[in-house]
Amino acid sequence: MRFFLELSFLGTHYKGWQIQPNAKSVQEEIESAMSLLLLEPIKIMGAGRTDTGVHAQKMYAHFDTNHPLPNNFKHRLNAFLPKDIAIKNILPVKEDAHARFHATSRTYKYFVHQEKFPFYDQTSSLIREPLDFLAMNRACEILFKHKDFTSFSRLHTDVKTNFCSIYSAKWFKLEDPTQSQPPRWVFEISADRFLRNMVRAIVGTLLLVGKGNLSLEGFEEIILKKNRNLAGASVAAKGLSLTHIQYPKDLFLDV
Repeated sequence: MRFFLELSFLGTHYKGWQIQPNAKSVQEEIESAMSLLLLEPIKIMGAGRTDTGVHAQKMYAHFDTNHPLPNNFKHRLNAFLPKDIAIKNILPVKEDAHARFHATSRTYKYFVHQEKFPFYDQTSSLIREPLDFLAMNRACEILFKHKDFTSFSRLHTDVKTNFCSIYSAKWFKLEDPTQSQPPRWVFEISADRFLRNMVRAIVGTLLLVGKGNLSLEGFEEIILKKNRNLAGASVAAKGLSLTHIQYPKDLFLDV
């Protein structure tokens, strides 16, 4: 039987999603807890590989088991997991459903605040310089004209192609109606797939536009040159969250 886990996590204390030697990972924490509870070795496959310090408000992973899940399994699993990992749903799916390969789109958000506020510290980046968000949104529109995002990819990766289809990209202001906390600016981007470090590199380059250090023409030239060294520095991981993954509805079983 195959299931999808719908989960969220704070990535602050993890070396990313994927299991790696001598490092704490989200995948390993979940696999260990599930194997202990189900009394069988459980391996999970995530929808993607988040980097060190990156968060997920909504992430999916699939796993197989030889036994029916107990009625209270989600509650027991959450009790075993660390407080910074939460299982939202466990969903039965078709036997060939794949959390990574069947995802049709992914959405990330990058959070920025411009006034020091301790409660934002783990999930948002403080940028004090004035930013021209109108210019940054004009630069976002340039992204839709291109498919090859080599300039925003981590160097020396093992991917076969650097082509991605970006469906939406924009900055918007997130304000607290009670005005008890300072506003944040959010960069939201959706695509069929993302390259390693791609969102953080795009944000870093958009910030150059927002600070007046890079023109719109210069932004597009960076994309056309296909050279990572020309793009802006990657922004801090803590401001980035995976927020949504879309799947075909027919992957999920009605129970």
